[in-house]
Amino acid sequence: MQVFIAQIINGLSLGSIYVLLATGFNLLLLVALIIHFSYPVVVVFSMYIVWVVLNATGNNLLLGILAGVVSSILLNVISAPIFQKVMQKRGEVDVNSTMVVSMGMGFIITDILSHSFNHGFPIAYPEAITGGGPLFRIGLISVQVGQVWSLVIGAVAVSAFFVLLYKTRAGRAFRAIAEDPAGARLVGIPLVKTGIQSYALSGIMGGMSAILIAMLLHSASPGLGDMLAHKVLAVSIVAGLGNLVGGLVVGLALGVLEALIQGYAAGSWSNAIAFVVMLVVILWKPKGLFGIKV
Repeated sequence: MQVFIAQIINGLSLGSIYVLLATGFNLLLLVALIIHFSYPVVVVFSMYIVWVVLNATGNNLLLGILAGVVSSILLNVISAPIFQKVMQKRGEVDVNSTMVVSMGMGFIITDILSHSFNHGFPIAYPEAITGGGPLFRIGLISVQVGQVWSLVIGAVAVSAFFVLLYKTRAGRAFRAIAEDPAGARLVGIPLVKTGIQSYALSGIMGGMSAILIAMLLHSASPGLGDMLAHKVLAVSIVAGLGNLVGGLVVGLALGVLEALIQGYAAGSWSNAIAFVVMLVVILWKPKGLFGIKV
């Protein structure tokens, strides 16, 4: 029973990161009208920035966190004109072309990480961010600092996002564009400005994800972004592309499912399970469990 509880905690911690990533991914899909497949690769780049700043400042955690969030925002906002230029050239909203551009960006970022940091080997984070040993123990169950922060920050961030989405002017603009871009333009909502705001907000969520992943995994590697990208895509497709509530439910469920497989079976199977589930759902419900919102 204790193993089961421990894996549930592990799964919810991991799932909260999937939820943050899927929310940032779907926000860009709904408002900016792009499939940013390499969004998690940008998050991993921010993880490396955190590592560099921690090493350069003698493990100043505040500066490390700030650098992670700011770098994620900047990378997202800087990429916005590229995606917009592609759509202007094609003369239409073509999410498939944006996905290809995003994949190209991901390859470039991954190569930069491989050749510029630690000779391409995985990096390890100091105890300043990982918290060292367990925060507390309950019998055989060890609860790590990263697990607690993942759950707390994930819950607060997602709650704040939905409050912003449904209780603020910016949120109403986001939802108007998601539901009817042409209609939103007619009522005076600036599509480009609002799109840039969605990139920035997605960057904030990506920066927080970068910090939480560092806390939870204690390390990062150039290939981590590709693995996370596939998981985020699986979560989004299973939930229904653009479905924010569905992404919340499926993200947590996938995290718990992977953790239980790691606890009771060969850990190597946990990566395959997301795509087995995705294939089954596509065959059963092509629009996802909660329905496509785009």
